[in-house]
Amino acid sequence: MWSRPLPSTPTSVRIYRDALEHWYASFVVETEAEPYPETGTAVGVDWGVTDIAVTTSDAHDLPHPQFGKKSAAKLAKYQRQMARRKPGPGQQPSAGYKRAKRKAAKAHAKVAAQRQDTARKWAKGIVRDHDVIAVEDFKPKFLAKTTMARKAADAATGAAKHGLIEMAAKHGRAVHLVNPAYTTMDCANCGARAKHRLPLSERTYTCTACGAVSPRDKNSAAVMLIRAGLNPAGADRVRPRAA
Repeated sequence: MWSRPLPSTPTSVRIYRDALEHWYASFVVETEAEPYPETGTAVGVDWGVTDIAVTTSDAHDLPHPQFGKKSAAKLAKYQRQMARRKPGPGQQPSAGYKRAKRKAAKAHAKVAAQRQDTARKWAKGIVRDHDVIAVEDFKPKFLAKTTMARKAADAATGAAKHGLIEMAAKHGRAVHLVNPAYTTMDCANCGARAKHRLPLSERTYTCTACGAVSPRDKNSAAVMLIRAGLNPAGADRVRPRAA
């Protein structure tokens, strides 16, 4: 039974089963882009931990929904049940252990689906309203060894970045991946670079050269536009300069 027709003849298919024993089929097919109408605007995106994404457009910021934190108590309950009912060597798992294992897998799947749904909806709004997107080429792996590891994992920044790039390709938008080096030290107003790195606890950027004051992440998002060769005013519905 087909839920929808394929856009072309598939070149391959992958069949797999998840932890809840649900079966899926993933097809590789050729598709055509579905371009959105031009808007003449550009936007810069800076990834963070307090907010998943901060942009040069206030209407398109992505706050941290903390889905993992909200479900942590329920997940811990199921994991304790599994620990109490864990079968010994050579023993078959009990029905109670299987129920707890399935509930834990279901809780994990729900959080993953919530993260994916939020990221896709946000990405679609960004792509629909902007022609060009300057994105920080952020590698979140280094956060795994810091005190922010749990919060960074809950933010799922990598999934949001991947979803944004995919959505832009689907709808014919240009994406510029910007090197994140020194983006928190450069001033988006005059281009001067601070002499020292800002600690993560300092959330306001103050330029010592021109005196400009702005939220740290907003300044970094504007720097993304400048490094990509775009006019920061493009976020205010002015056509950006060509790179």
